[in-house]
Amino acid sequence: MKNNVLKLIRYLYYLSLIALLILYLFPGSLIGYLFYGDLRTQPSLISNPIGTSINHALAFLYLSMLGLISYMKLKSFIQTNIFLISLSIILELSHYLIPNRSFEFLDLFANLLGTLMAIFIIIFYKKYKKIL
Repeated sequence: MKNNVLKLIRYLYYLSLIALLILYLFPGSLIGYLFYGDLRTQPSLISNPIGTSINHALAFLYLSMLGLISYMKLKSFIQTNIFLISLSIILELSHYLIPNRSFEFLDLFANLLGTLMAIFIIIFYKKYKKIL
């Protein structure tokens, strides 16, 4: 991958990580406030029967893909995997402590699902590229 493209992906990863931290750690829903003027309303990006948990899976899939692509060829690839899995757990657990936020097992599962999907996609890609 060209060096400039990799730099761009890495910058996008860090900006996305900062945005996710802000959204997760803010006491209330910033996106709900922007769309509905209400910090208590969680918007659903995709209508589905399980509520907003699909948003969690998509957000962590996106973030994990960027992070893993950024560090795919470095020795820190395993550390990035550990960081992303830990982040997906710690951020949801933090909702026990943050006012106007609530911990949900389904959201925790969705966070882990998005992260693990990205890890498997990148590992499959790396193995596929070695075959060619």
